Amino acid sequence: MPKDAGLEAPTYRASKPISRATIIAYCVPMAGFGLLTLPFSIWLMKFSTDVLLIAPATFGALLMVGRIWDAISDPIVGFLSDRSNAKAGRRRSWMLASAIPIFVTTVALWSPPWMLEGTALVLWVGAALLLYETALTAFAIPYGALGMELTEDYHERTRIFGYRHVIAALGSIFGLGAVYLMRTAEEPRITALIVAACASGVLASSILYASRRLPERTDFRGRGSESIAKSFADVFRNPHGRLLFLVYGVETFGAASIGVLAPYVMQYVVKQPDLNEAFILMYFIPQFALTPIWIRLSKKYSKKSLWVFSMSALTVGYSLIFFIGDQSFWYLFICVFLLGLGGGCGNVIAPAIQADVIDYDEYLTGERKEGAYTAIWNFIRKAAAGVAAGITGFVLQYSGYVPNADDQSEAVKFSMMALIGLVPAVCYAFGTLMFMRFSLNQQEHARISAILRERRSANEE
Repeated sequence: MPKDAGLEAPTYRASKPISRATIIAYCVPMAGFGLLTLPFSIWLMKFSTDVLLIAPATFGALLMVGRIWDAISDPIVGFLSDRSNAKAGRRRSWMLASAIPIFVTTVALWSPPWMLEGTALVLWVGAALLLYETALTAFAIPYGALGMELTEDYHERTRIFGYRHVIAALGSIFGLGAVYLMRTAEEPRITALIVAACASGVLASSILYASRRLPERTDFRGRGSESIAKSFADVFRNPHGRLLFLVYGVETFGAASIGVLAPYVMQYVVKQPDLNEAFILMYFIPQFALTPIWIRLSKKYSKKSLWVFSMSALTVGYSLIFFIGDQSFWYLFICVFLLGLGGGCGNVIAPAIQADVIDYDEYLTGERKEGAYTAIWNFIRKAAAGVAAGITGFVLQYSGYVPNADDQSEAVKFSMMALIGLVPAVCYAFGTLMFMRFSLNQQEHARISAILRERRSANEE
């Protein structure tokens, strides 16, 4: 434990609020990110199995290979971003470099050459997927790390990530419109090409805008660890970080299958495929509308309490989904509303908690490793989605799923409902119990912040 760990906890001091212009500049790329990634999460697997006619297990395997690659690329980008001394900024330089590759790889992924089939098609989609994930990593990790650096204020962080979540939800709503266009298109491959080009163009343009408008702290430049091994060893030595990542991994794995399976469940279990986008929209409405409430409540109640509430609501929501069957509109609405309620709260509070945990890392090591922490956060999210999609693909195929069939067997339907309802409910319940041990509260963070300010002042003298 550092020698100054025994200092008394100071009272909370609010720093100068971040300007709205800065917050908007930071949040703008999330509109493009939501527009681009929601079709990826919800429709890419169904597009690949039912339009490109790639076997579900094969495409699931491609996604799992992509996650293995993420295990390599995410830490590398996080480490290099932390160590960067580029004049454009250790975060902004990476963001600028990612814009054009995101556009090119997105188009390649959604629009493989029409003459390809069989093994050649699988190889094209697999290569495009790896390149797409690499380009998106080069943006997402430095971008997420930059958000952690914009302020060290305990409550301003919640405000920043609250705004970011609102913009992301808005982008996801437009992404939902893109899914609708692809689902109902007479020429799905042409529509997919147009949607991919537009969505990636919006994201690339917004990245270029944000990279040129956002400020970046020069005093943090080059303050990452000297080696990649030490960088990530330090992350996992942080007791708050270990618990945070464990909880996030459990809950993210649980929730990852819903995006992949939603179109299948609406078509074969609920038997209302035309309402697919409508019910997903219901998921985003409470996320969009209730974010200001989470920002206010975070000042009255602890971040920990709000995230526990979030996971509890999600546990109930997913438990109800398991029994959904051919139920009434209101039953479906309640399920989806609970998921939006819990998911929105968690998406605002969790990154704010992560930023506090990074301050604790500086307290322990004297280094600033936002890139390393964001890399693990990003990898956990993508790994959970990839593993869940891989498992989903294998389960669908080996339970007897038939592409484009009028109906599916009871075994297939039960498998879908277990993956979309029961598994997430168990994961969120477990995550809730684990997170009760989290102890980095506002008072403890104020004490750590005071120590860090003293250290920085001493180094400047």
